[in-house]
Amino acid sequence: MAAYGPTNPSPESQVAAGVRRYAGFVELDPAKERLYRELHADVWPEVVAACKRANIQNYHIWIQTIGARKFLFRSFEYTGSDPDADFALAGEDPTTREKWWPLTDGCMLGVQGRPRGEEWTDAELVMFMP
Repeated sequence: MAAYGPTNPSPESQVAAGVRRYAGFVELDPAKERLYRELHADVWPEVVAACKRANIQNYHIWIQTIGARKFLFRSFEYTGSDPDADFALAGEDPTTREKWWPLTDGCMLGVQGRPRGEEWTDAELVMFMP
């Protein structure tokens, strides 16, 4: 049920422009919030390098309280031509896969209805104003 226009570019027009935007959310385990914040205050250089090799830039994560629960919201830009291959490439980095993700995933509760291992739920872009 997408509607595209000047302030909501279609996926095809994002590809043509060379930048695709991704966003998602997940519930944060309140008992692990401090650890999550500390990890992201100084992201390991290997993890940053893996993201850059995967053509990911302008990566942001926010924490938002909704009712009694806390959620993480992330957004980033992708500048490559094959997101599936590039995102898999990031996952091939041993530091990211074997050390970083187990730590950060352990801070997440996921979103109801999502299988374990798919903690982040994608969000749909409905407005973009450069």
